[in-house]
Amino acid sequence: MEIFYYMVFGGLTAVVAALELSKSNKDRVNTSSAFNSFKNNYLLVYSLMMVPFEREEKCLPKCCDVVEFCMIWIATGISMSGDWLQGPYVYYLYSTYGFGKGEIGQLFIAGFGSSMVFGTIVGSLADKQGRKRACVTYCITYILSCITKHSPQYRVLMVGRILGGIATSLLFSSFESWLVAEHFKRGFEQQWLSVTFSKAIFLGNGLVAIVAGLFGNLLVDSFSLGPVSPFDAAAIFLAIGMTVILSTWSENYGDPSESKDLLSQFKGAAVAIASDEKIALLGAIQSLFEGSMYTFVFLWTPALSPNDEDIPHGFIFATFMLASMLGSSIASRLLARNTVRVESYMQIVFIVSSAALMLPILTNFLIPAAPEKKGGSISFSGCIQLLGFCTFESCVGLFWPSIMKMRSQYIPEEARSTIMNFFRIPLNIFVCIVLYNVNAFPITVMFGMCSIFLFVASILQRRLAAIGEKPKTEDWAMMKERNSEVEPLNDA
Repeated sequence: MEIFYYMVFGGLTAVVAALELSKSNKDRVNTSSAFNSFKNNYLLVYSLMMVPFEREEKCLPKCCDVVEFCMIWIATGISMSGDWLQGPYVYYLYSTYGFGKGEIGQLFIAGFGSSMVFGTIVGSLADKQGRKRACVTYCITYILSCITKHSPQYRVLMVGRILGGIATSLLFSSFESWLVAEHFKRGFEQQWLSVTFSKAIFLGNGLVAIVAGLFGNLLVDSFSLGPVSPFDAAAIFLAIGMTVILSTWSENYGDPSESKDLLSQFKGAAVAIASDEKIALLGAIQSLFEGSMYTFVFLWTPALSPNDEDIPHGFIFATFMLASMLGSSIASRLLARNTVRVESYMQIVFIVSSAALMLPILTNFLIPAAPEKKGGSISFSGCIQLLGFCTFESCVGLFWPSIMKMRSQYIPEEARSTIMNFFRIPLNIFVCIVLYNVNAFPITVMFGMCSIFLFVASILQRRLAAIGEKPKTEDWAMMKERNSEVEPLNDA
């Protein structure tokens, strides 16, 4: 049955390569020969540094702008590679320190809970104090989190998880907020932003994840440096990324007003979500999909090996990342065409992802259960589920650049980081509940819940597509003014 894994991986590799090599002019943004030379040079740099970045421009004011933007996304990519390096070894490291599933679960809950509690605060600070500062803070916070992994003390590890939760909030808001603001500040076209998103996901959530996983495996197994070595390597990458950010990035802000009142920024973001249906729908869609995605992360291993079958976890993870690259490659084609609306095709993506996560339930009812025996190779139903999971990961690859594109359209620039972290509050609550009750429900029930969430997301996406072209009811300044007028009445 081992040949099955290689067939899936090889098939996905062939499809991704075919998609990338067969792109026509309709699937690309027209670029100059000078930029094509730059792009080839960048790909060489990328292969050496394992960093996700690529931009396609058809006119730039001067050469230094190209090099500067290259350095900008090198910094982001290094930070992401640091995140991927340590991710697969967190649980393993905790187990080597002698902690059981319950204690490890509490550590993970602390991370998501920290992101939920502090996420909106750090997002507001990023909008008011500067996105560049927030990205530097991410690097410092995550480096400190990596350092705590050297201690076997439970309290120290808990502090590390709290720091990691804060860093996660910054990672998934400040970098994107900085990019969007800087992109438009420099006068680049809207369509070019989609190219950056799709390429960042293709490389950052795909190729870099695979390479970083292999590098981490090399440090732990081949060099026998121990399970803490990937965290040390991640800290080094993060330090390099922080140096590049400090030396090449310019600062940008959200709300340009003189007031630095954090509470006003927080209230203004809440008013923006409540008063604009498009923003509220976007937040609900994101929470439903990401909640299902993070639940899937916890469920795919027991789903494929219910009787402790011997499955190659690392190879399957690499296959999932390759499937995500396939999805981002498809997204880059769709986003390059002005005739295709992201709000329309995402309805199909959510329906397909919902169907993919229904497979464990269907195989449980339709395929006769094999005699229970521990060990052995993956079962036939497991093979079917693996194909479905690869389909879901392809939808994940489609989701990320598409949701980034919609966020850039609908979220007001003045409170972008704040609102994006608002979106993560229900997500973190949901993941904490799942982690706390992961053994309380059968795995088919959990997959069924995720499938329902994704179907609901498709319904909400249909509504967003229907109202997406309507103008905003209020701009940011009007919402802030209305909010300030309401406060004196409440005080009275």
